[in-house]
Amino acid sequence: MPVAVMLRPSKRAYPLSWRLLDAAEAAVGLIRPKRPELVVPALFLAPAILLVAVLVWGLVDMASDSLHVLDTATFLPAEAMSLGNYAQLIDRPIYATVIWRSLLAGVIVTAATLLLAFPYAYVMVRTSSPVVRRVLLISLFLPFFIGQVVRAYGWLIILGAKGIVNGAITGLGFEPLKLIYTYETILFGLVQYMLPFAVLLIAPAITAIGEEVEMAASSLGANWWRGFATVVLPMARPGLIAAGVVVFTLTLTDFAIPNILGGGTNDFAANAIYDAFFRISDSGLGAALAIVLTFLGSTIVGIILAIAGAGTLGMGGRASAKGGGA
Repeated sequence: MPVAVMLRPSKRAYPLSWRLLDAAEAAVGLIRPKRPELVVPALFLAPAILLVAVLVWGLVDMASDSLHVLDTATFLPAEAMSLGNYAQLIDRPIYATVIWRSLLAGVIVTAATLLLAFPYAYVMVRTSSPVVRRVLLISLFLPFFIGQVVRAYGWLIILGAKGIVNGAITGLGFEPLKLIYTYETILFGLVQYMLPFAVLLIAPAITAIGEEVEMAASSLGANWWRGFATVVLPMARPGLIAAGVVVFTLTLTDFAIPNILGGGTNDFAANAIYDAFFRISDSGLGAALAIVLTFLGSTIVGIILAIAGAGTLGMGGRASAKGGGA
């Protein structure tokens, strides 16, 4: 009795789509890492490493430019390297005034912003009313749809000599007030600009504090204020530190609001850097001022983290986690 022999069909018998899939799978197999657990973390870190590398490269290039004094004969940076630009910053009191004004604004704006942002974030997270939460969220995100320059010009119109505020003051029979082109107006504008950033950084920290923690404090005899001061505030410290650092650094380097609301009478460090680069074309002096500003800002942020505890921002690794994030 003849036996039927079943032959395996050749690859050409497969449909073309199958063969393309086999080829794609083979190609992926060639480039797929043998140990993905080692490669994947490096890929996630690559954007951060690239960002830091670009920043370091820019700082090194700026530090190099700061060592070249402007040659007044050619209006180009001199070839020789010196500390002449830094000497100018020390010799001219205006630069010390500008830097001090920026640092003072950073401290005041940070304190005022945190003072306003924390209750806002607390109510937004803890409220049981969806309507209230929706209104607070819309009010929080609406400013992001309006640019910083537009907002500054808006305040210029509101606080101007013929603005809404002075219109109300003169309507009551009083003399109009000078509300724009002052240091106080700049601080007001900066607080209004920084408030949404601070709320967005504090809200997650409050969300992480369970309501049952506050209820436990209440059940142990603490009134609301004591529970808030001894439980909520300390547990929300990571959000407060992060918001404070962000607001301080953004205030220290802000350009638009001091330029618009200050009217050129209360320049900050960023305005002085802009003038050095684009008005008097002294790139070396502008670079030196930028290096000084970066050094001061980094030092102050480092001191804040050292005092408040780097572990509060998750920078202490396992050691800080075991120590309670000190």
